[in-house]
Amino acid sequence: MREYLNFKQANCKNCYKCLRECPVKAITVLGDRARIREDLCVLCGHCTGACSFNAKEVVNDVASVKKLLGGKKKVIASVAPAFAASFLPDFAIFKSALKKLGFADAFETADGAREVTDRYNKLLSGGKYKNLIASACPSIVRLIRLYYPDALAYLAPVVSPMVAHGKMLKEKFPDCKIVFIGPCIAKKQEADESGALDAVLTFEELNAMFKEAGIELATQHAEVAATATETGAKNAARYYPINRGIIKSFDSFQTDYEYISVDGLARAKEVLANIDTLSGMFIEMHACEFSCINGPCALSREKGGFIKATETVRAYAKTGAESKKPYSELSLEYKYKKLEDGRKTPPEDEIKKILAATGKHCPEDELNCGACGYNTCREKAIAVYNGMAEISMCVPYMRERAEGLSYDIIQNSPNGIFAVDSDLQILEINEKAAQLMGVSKSSAKGDSLEKYHNPADFYRALYENEFFTARKVKLEKTGKWVEMTLRKVKNQNLLFCIMKDITEDVDYNSKLDKIKKETAEVAENVVKKQMRVVQEIASLLGETTAETKIALIKMRDTISAQERDEQK
Repeated sequence: MREYLNFKQANCKNCYKCLRECPVKAITVLGDRARIREDLCVLCGHCTGACSFNAKEVVNDVASVKKLLGGKKKVIASVAPAFAASFLPDFAIFKSALKKLGFADAFETADGAREVTDRYNKLLSGGKYKNLIASACPSIVRLIRLYYPDALAYLAPVVSPMVAHGKMLKEKFPDCKIVFIGPCIAKKQEADESGALDAVLTFEELNAMFKEAGIELATQHAEVAATATETGAKNAARYYPINRGIIKSFDSFQTDYEYISVDGLARAKEVLANIDTLSGMFIEMHACEFSCINGPCALSREKGGFIKATETVRAYAKTGAESKKPYSELSLEYKYKKLEDGRKTPPEDEIKKILAATGKHCPEDELNCGACGYNTCREKAIAVYNGMAEISMCVPYMRERAEGLSYDIIQNSPNGIFAVDSDLQILEINEKAAQLMGVSKSSAKGDSLEKYHNPADFYRALYENEFFTARKVKLEKTGKWVEMTLRKVKNQNLLFCIMKDITEDVDYNSKLDKIKKETAEVAENVVKKQMRVVQEIASLLGETTAETKIALIKMRDTISAQERDEQK
């Protein structure tokens, strides 16, 4: 299956906004990444407009259209009447610009819409429909086929104006390629499935091609005015892209039916869910609020929004010469069939098990906050069962869990921890930090840090981004020594401080230093005493040695004298 919407994984912030906006919850969020379930998507484009991070983009077909334009066969454009609101309400100028891009010719899709209105009128005149749903919108048709199959009995078995026009152009120009141009994403899928057209360009894609080619519609006036020979025929089907546009395209009304218009998928779902309770209704349905002029790929050309756009299309629909064209004999009938929803309905015990995993054990626990993107906790549980969501997507539960875990860690930490705001007001403080500062936890919270500690380091951290780790600080009030770490909370003007009590270590080191000093003094005294003893010993040794020497000399001399006497 071809993808019509892409998700940029790097841009996805896992905020669930696209899921909240998706009317059919066709988005899978697993592993912190959102993906579209193509088999469940109705291509309304709500997710593309909802995403603030541009994580979702429409598949671009400009390259394939350029390839067609560069080919051997002529390319003809079928232009949705909503062009008048997105570009300018002058088809002659618009056609001239398209020809500059390489299109051989261009025609209004309103010609196909006129044929479709004729088929609607014939169905109504037959009187066999209790209610008749008419829509040019493939998102509405897919919504019915997937999610409201019981309403298929009321859906008009007629192709859309785009497909009808594609068939008409193929019949008239059998050797040409047909490209539809409009404000809708879902038309890409419809064109692929119908085979009646060769490609689809959104208004955004066409506008990019005009810019690339340097074509400005405003400058086309003079050129077209000099060559234009026709103003076109008036066609009430040009009203199609506005609210009640299909109804306004009728020449007359069947008295047995009430003609109403429903725009927006939320309203459409409500009507479809209760269609069996209605009777005698012709219901025109649009997926986009205010109809096609507010399509996901429409251009915002003027101030005034959809009101101005509606006014522009109304005025354009009234232009042209009065003419009655013969209706086409082409078969435009199409019997829409049910599409299978691949999701499974879990047994009740499985739903309860999934709910219990996020702390929901009774109906009162189901907050239905919608933060995960689903309308109810049960709806989200069913998505988890079908592998389209994760249990961790329950924001209140995960927040409570994180807050509880953080609270337990902080409060039971052996270190003192506190946080202050930009005014150095204490926002949070645990019991250990209060003890170290010599205050009660209740009195410190909300109080100024300056009462308990010199704030100089904190001001430097706030205004000069000077942070530190493991700085030894003495707390004045208690005399406690702490090893302090100061950091700024990411993306917030808040500071948090961690204090490790090192008082015992500091006291021990002080005692150790004192012992070392005393030991050194004792050692020095001992050395001094030993030196004195050595000196005294040396002195005594010196005296006795001299006396011994004298005695020995005397003894030697005496012996020598005796020996000389004996020899004589």
